[in-house]
Amino acid sequence: MTETASYAPQSSAMAPVPHRVRTRVAENRDSATLCLEPVGPPLPAPRPGEFMMLYAFGVGEIAISVSGDPSITDGTITHTIRAVGAVSRALHDAQAGTVVGVRGPFGTNWGLAEAVDRDLVIVAGGVGLAPLRPVVLGALADRARYGRVMLIVGARSRDDFLFADELAQWAKDSSLEVHVTIDVPVHGWHSEVGLVTEPLRRLALEPYRTTAFLCGPEPMMHFGAQALLKKGMAAENIFVSLERNMQCGIGWCGHCQLGPLLLCRDGSVVTYAVAEPLLRVREL
Repeated sequence: MTETASYAPQSSAMAPVPHRVRTRVAENRDSATLCLEPVGPPLPAPRPGEFMMLYAFGVGEIAISVSGDPSITDGTITHTIRAVGAVSRALHDAQAGTVVGVRGPFGTNWGLAEAVDRDLVIVAGGVGLAPLRPVVLGALADRARYGRVMLIVGARSRDDFLFADELAQWAKDSSLEVHVTIDVPVHGWHSEVGLVTEPLRRLALEPYRTTAFLCGPEPMMHFGAQALLKKGMAAENIFVSLERNMQCGIGWCGHCQLGPLLLCRDGSVVTYAVAEPLLRVREL
């Protein structure tokens, strides 16, 4: 007999489900990774690229992408949070044992399963590595199902990288092609210097069998995608993650509208074919 998963009942899509901080890991000076465990029945497991709405009780709620290992199925949810405002600061500072509210999962996913038998190009700028970490881990877990896996990660300085120890392990893994770069040269740094678009332009690709995933500042994604288009890739095979002010997570409030899209419902992951005309409109 097949067991049926028991998920947390939700009387309303707007009702946060209590989760407790199991562990907290400081990644750099302003980012931390929280592993959240359900107080009661778990929520459905998120797929790489989906996001959750995290609620700091008494402060507010924000959308945060999932950064955990997709192979872990114990009901925990992992998020990497950069402290940039009151809510993200409260969540960033939450210590083990703190209870927070969680809704989701919401949005679209990276489509890693649809990229089987293809080469993968993964490009992350700054905190953009957090939503892409599940893609890397998912590809490594089923390594034989993919061709080349190329990872390009950039940060402002060597102290700004997320998952520094894991990134160092990936760089030693012969099944990955890893390029790590920082914006400004510093003493003791022996890897690449410059924007992520520089190693991306040098990559030799088979464009018709490659899928690309880009996450970071919008200019980085735009210029990275343009570099891939020049290599012959189709815009439909380039995926980017767009960010706007998500407040409800389910397409009710309209705060995250970008042109014809409601990003909480139609994104945040979209193809560059969808994103490119929107990113050309000033202040959209």
